[in-house]
Amino acid sequence: MNERKGLEGLLAWQKSMEFAKRIYTDVIPLLPKEEKWVIGSQLRHAASIVPANMAEGYGRFYFQEGVRFSYIARGSLEEILTFLTLAKDLNYLPVELFESLRVEVLEIKRIIGGYIAYLKKSKPGQYEPGAEIGTGESRDAYLITTDEAEDIDA
Repeated sequence: MNERKGLEGLLAWQKSMEFAKRIYTDVIPLLPKEEKWVIGSQLRHAASIVPANMAEGYGRFYFQEGVRFSYIARGSLEEILTFLTLAKDLNYLPVELFESLRVEVLEIKRIIGGYIAYLKKSKPGQYEPGAEIGTGESRDAYLITTDEAEDIDA
């Protein structure tokens, strides 16, 4: 079980922080000088914005804000993949490094997708704007036990 609590215990944040560091240490140094301010700048920004958006969504009072910021983080991963593909196609990155990073992007997207599903199912947003609008669906199907919630947080 994960001993860290709060934001630092959130797997999506942990993985995206590790990935951002990898962009800074493994990718940026390989770019030619003339690309450090173009592709490099975009990669640095997008890579750092993924965990930043996870953090911002996590810190919001409304759970649906967590969903919204998670979607933004997921979009930034697509941006990263685009710039990594461009760098590979321009022969700035070895294919093996690109493939390793691509796999990592897909894993983080999967984790963020799971976090989004968790937020949507377990946190109905009772006090959020629009919460009084019903879907005709019982909320009971989306309730989880305390033990299940602890397993998800782990």
